[in-house]
Amino acid sequence: MIKYMHIERLGNDEVEGILNGTVYVFPKLDGTNGQLFLNTDFGDGFVDCASRNRELNIENTNQGFWNYKENNYSLYLDYFQKYPHHILYGEWLVPHTLKTYTKEAWNKFYVFDVYDIQSGKFIPYDEYLSLLLEFNIPFIPLIAKIENATEEYLVKFLDQNTFLVEDGKGSGEGIVIKNYDFINKYRRVCWAKLVRNEFKEENKLEFGVPEHELIPIELKIAQEFVTEGRLNKVRAKIILELGTAWRSEYIPRYLNTVWFEIITEELWNILKKFKNPKINFQDLNRFVIKQIKEIDKESF
Repeated sequence: MIKYMHIERLGNDEVEGILNGTVYVFPKLDGTNGQLFLNTDFGDGFVDCASRNRELNIENTNQGFWNYKENNYSLYLDYFQKYPHHILYGEWLVPHTLKTYTKEAWNKFYVFDVYDIQSGKFIPYDEYLSLLLEFNIPFIPLIAKIENATEEYLVKFLDQNTFLVEDGKGSGEGIVIKNYDFINKYRRVCWAKLVRNEFKEENKLEFGVPEHELIPIELKIAQEFVTEGRLNKVRAKIILELGTAWRSEYIPRYLNTVWFEIITEELWNILKKFKNPKINFQDLNRFVIKQIKEIDKESF
């Protein structure tokens, strides 16, 4: 397995410049990240699967994704016999925050990226579309292809993301923006996302945040300091100290450790960046936990 990237919010310095050139706009699904690939550790190889962070098995299924792979084994084996060096990344659609998808949409795997291990590159949508159609593999379709897009122009596509959403139930979570020629200033390939304001509001209301607050300072702090890199380090430290594989019973310690680090190591940086803000630490704790769950969905 090769871990999939974290999709960055448009405007983040990780994706600065991504709108220059040919931009592909896709619906963003609200499920959990998964991948399928050919494991060649034994014999001719077998179809294997993983979440964002770990390989799966009959005991650790990532909410049933491993079972889906087993039930559709021959379909993906046919694909990998022809394209053994590909990894299929996609969204395993199980209930998360958004509950308005059609009944038929749930518990299916929708490919959103194809990676070529030999070239070390993501295959553009224009090229992998025919490969998936050949084997009738479900995928997330393109909304638009744009030259030199602007954020203001892209906003209009948020309401056009009705992929798999029930009629009359509004739009999906947001959109994902890809530029297959883009490498960020840190020399990494990275995609961007725009999320509907209504979706953000629903998540804030879930934790009792007043509706009139556009973006609470506590949410801004959580988004700034709860990063994928921090979460990976905390998880690795816990696993190293305990000397075992990751287990769900480690989650309380995981959450508390991230919270402790932000308060003890980052408070001075928070005060400098946000100019001595008035902070409700109860709300901050809630948003930190929410951000952890958004970035590391597989652990929950």
